[in-house]
Parts: sequence; structure tokens; C-alpha cells
Amino acid sequence: MPTIHFQGKDYPCSENETVLDCLTRQGETIPSSCRSGVCQTCLMRAVSGTPPPKSQESLKPTLTAQHYFLPCICTPTGDLQIALPADDIVQRTAATLVARERLNHDIVRLLLQSQQDFDFRAGQFAHLSRPDGLIRSYSLAGLPHTDGLIEFHVRRLPGGAMSTWLHEEVAVGETVQVTGPSGNCFYTPDNPDQGLLLIGTGSGLAPLWGILQDALRQGHRGPIHLYHGSWNPAGLYLVNELRQLAARHPNFIYTPCVDAEAGSGDTLGRADLVALGALANLKGWRVFLCGHPEMVRNARKKAFLMGASMKDIYADPFVLSAKAA
Repeated sequence: MPTIHFQGKDYPCSENETVLDCLTRQGETIPSSCRSGVCQTCLMRAVSGTPPPKSQESLKPTLTAQHYFLPCICTPTGDLQIALPADDIVQRTAATLVARERLNHDIVRLLLQSQQDFDFRAGQFAHLSRPDGLIRSYSLAGLPHTDGLIEFHVRRLPGGAMSTWLHEEVAVGETVQVTGPSGNCFYTPDNPDQGLLLIGTGSGLAPLWGILQDALRQGHRGPIHLYHGSWNPAGLYLVNELRQLAARHPNFIYTPCVDAEAGSGDTLGRADLVALGALANLKGWRVFLCGHPEMVRNARKKAFLMGASMKDIYADPFVLSAKAA
């Protein structure tokens, strides 16, 4: 008889009983709705033990990679230690600012040296804290480094208290608190021949920069198309680096897009409209959308209508704080 370990208590699971039924039978209150694996309200994570494949087959690969499963359709075959998403262990580390590099007129690259181990996947995001307690979320850019370096691309917003501090006030050598990571917008190598479509606007390139490098590093063989958009050429960045990657990897195509005043090598038009107009069918493709919330919302809908499965659409809309908005 399998045992379910949850929030410090052990519960014996009866034969053919689901994890959700086991917990609710013994008085635990677990968020749930359909109880048939459709709504995913009851999502939980296996801290130890292996949930059966059936309890994960409808989840995004990024959730499966983090050991999430659906307890309403999970009949365990062995002991499981489980947690609700809100109960997941969060990493907190003090990190020293070691470099700040201007990438364009309003985006800087910050390199932070973590003082403790900080594990993440390229494309996730973390929370940065100012000494006075102000907290903002920023995408983790680039790949995890074995030497503990953490990279962020921060766009300065008019009236943005945190972005102004990160751009102008915090000095190299000072400490910033980093908490996380969070998010399911990252690459998994389960289907290396699948087409990848990456669309980003502004500093929405930050998570895509990491996702792209991770896919190439892990030998992704399918086509990879990256469309990065800005109002004008001055808002683009990492253009030379991306063109160099495209020159080295025949399966990678980079398309910089501008809404107006296209420069040499740029494509005139909004990134999402250019990208989704260039591909006739997205059936079987994996799609990553990062940046302006309206772009993400519209592109997600159109990608689905063009054949992409919702399971294969990953979105990271950049929502501003109320004051900055």
C-alpha cells in the first residue's frame, strides 16, 4: 500500500485510490474542480517518488520536467512525497552586482554573482529585492553558469522605481537579493526535431536569449525561428550576437523586426504579425511568446488557430507594476 507524505503527515493510499481521493478522504483540503485531469486545478509536485505517466501526460513538458502531476488521476504505484505549488521551496540568495552593460538606449545587462547555489532553467524569471523591500520580477537571461553568475536584461521604465535603481543607483559591488526561480517558459529536449518559434518584444528577448542558447547547446535539430520586435532599430539589441549564432547554426533563423524606420537587415512590421504571416501552419511546433501582454495574448490565440497545441504554447507576458503602468 503506497504512502503519501504531505505537509509533514503520512497517509496510506488504498488500492486503486487516487492521490486526491486519499488526501480528501482524510480531511485535507486540496484545490480541485473537474477531478478528471482536464482543468489542472489540483496540480501538485512530487518532491520524491515517481508519479505514474498517466498523471502527467496532459501537462506541458516544462511542468513534467519539474515533477508536477495531477493527483485527481494519479493512482500511485509507490510512495510519494508531494507538495502544492505554493508550498514549493523557494531559493533565496544574496548576489553581488559585478557588471552592468548598456545593450541599447533603455536596456542594460546586469551580471550578478550569487553567494549561494541558485538553480534555474534558461527562460524562467526571478524576483529582485531592493534594500527597502521593493520587489520586482525579471526574466533570467542566458544560461545558468557553473560559476554562479546570473544575468538579467532590465528595461528602464518611465517612473519605474526598481528599473531606475538598477540602471543608475545600485553600484558594482553592492548586493541584491534574488528569490526564485519561477515560470514554465523554458526549453525541454524531449522533441529535438520539433520546430521552435520564438517571438519577443523589447526586453522580452531576455528569456528567449536563454531558451535559444539552451536549445542549441542541447543539439536541437528542428528549425528555430526567432523574431524580435521593437518600434525602431534603436530598440533592438544583441543583433550581432544573434546573427553570429544564425551563421553558425543552419537550423536557426533570426529576424529583427521594427514597426517603423527599418534599418539595414531589419524587417518592417510587428514581430508577431511578421512571424505568424511567414509560417503557413504551426501544427507540431512549439511556440514561445515573451514581452508586451497584448502581443502575447494576440499571438497565443493566432498560434492556436494556426494549429499549435495549447500544450506547446509557452507565454511570458511582461506586466508592469501599477505605478509604472
